[in-house]
Amino acid sequence: MDTTHHFQPTSPHFIANPYPAYTHLREATRAHHTPVTDQWLIPHHHDVSTLLRDRRLGRTYLHRFSHEEFGRTPPPPSHEPFHTLNDHGILDLEAPDHTRIRRLVAKAFTPRRVEELAPVVERIARRLVGDFVAAGGGDLLSEVAEPLPVTVIAEMLGIPEADRHLLRPWSADICGMYELNPDEETATRAVRASVEFSGYLRGLIRDRRRTPAPDLVSALIAVHDTDGTTLTEQEMISTCVLLLNAGHEATVNTTANGWWTLFRHPDQLALLRADPALLPGAIEELLRYDTPLQLFERWVLDDIEVGGTVVPRGSEVALLFGSANRDPAAFEDPDTFDVRRPPAANRHVTFGAGIHYCLGAPLARLELAASFGLLLREAPRMRLLAEPSWKPGYVIRGLTALHVEI
Repeated sequence: MDTTHHFQPTSPHFIANPYPAYTHLREATRAHHTPVTDQWLIPHHHDVSTLLRDRRLGRTYLHRFSHEEFGRTPPPPSHEPFHTLNDHGILDLEAPDHTRIRRLVAKAFTPRRVEELAPVVERIARRLVGDFVAAGGGDLLSEVAEPLPVTVIAEMLGIPEADRHLLRPWSADICGMYELNPDEETATRAVRASVEFSGYLRGLIRDRRRTPAPDLVSALIAVHDTDGTTLTEQEMISTCVLLLNAGHEATVNTTANGWWTLFRHPDQLALLRADPALLPGAIEELLRYDTPLQLFERWVLDDIEVGGTVVPRGSEVALLFGSANRDPAAFEDPDTFDVRRPPAANRHVTFGAGIHYCLGAPLARLELAASFGLLLREAPRMRLLAEPSWKPGYVIRGLTALHVEI
């Protein structure tokens, strides 16, 4: 199958609605090599879920091979600040470093800490939604969806309010490098943001070493393993950046994309407004139906076989989360948006699986429940003013704005 007719990650038409293309990919075969990105596309739910747990694949290969041994060109030296930041976070590490760092971070970012954030999330959401309703509406994306998770993470890390405006631009510039084949301008912005954000956090960590506070940065400084091992300064910096980037992108795009989905399904929106008890299941359905992270990349460290096709070592696979979440082999009527879909039947892969399962998933669900719950209750007649447009990015897929009136 010639995937170039279907997988077009730079096409605005494809970005706006990739799901018909996924149907073609699933019906053709289980693994497609695409010349568009020189990747193997994996579109089926079973294969995506299985490969997320397969240790023959990795987010990096540098724990086993050099760039040259793996047949890859090293990144330019000018990109080093980004890679230093990125390569010390658990998203792009494999065992044993991933195991050590995740275990230490989990000691600080505990379920209890997330539970204790519930009133903080509610307070911030109430203020944002209250102001939004009082103003009669506006851009839901920039005025509610974006500031909620960024403010929550800033409070969690202990970042002063006067500095919080810096976080979203830094995050956006760094996340540009997670798109397919980023250009040099994107890399330049990511490097600059990596240097600035790392320098800021280095100063914050230095302050917390002198004067601990009841925040996550202080907790990360204090954690130690049974053998006395602690996080290095770079590992703490990379962890804080990852918590911001991964911890808010999914929430922002699920909020805006989710309301766009609800506006296009007024019968489902009416059900949700009539019965708030449907909200937890509806959030899982929103996460499945229009997946905020469409694709997750992994390197093939040893030859694998997918549906009779050998994918050789040195290849890169693109696990298509958006396609997996619409796979009829895993979901009944997958292209139907149903807020009453039973959670037990909604085994979406939006937060990943295996050792890289999203550490911030409980917090994301807490934030989504707060903002959707408040808007459903406080703005029962909220309606869309104009059809939104999509940002050019495909991997982290979201709207440019969502203008509504109350």
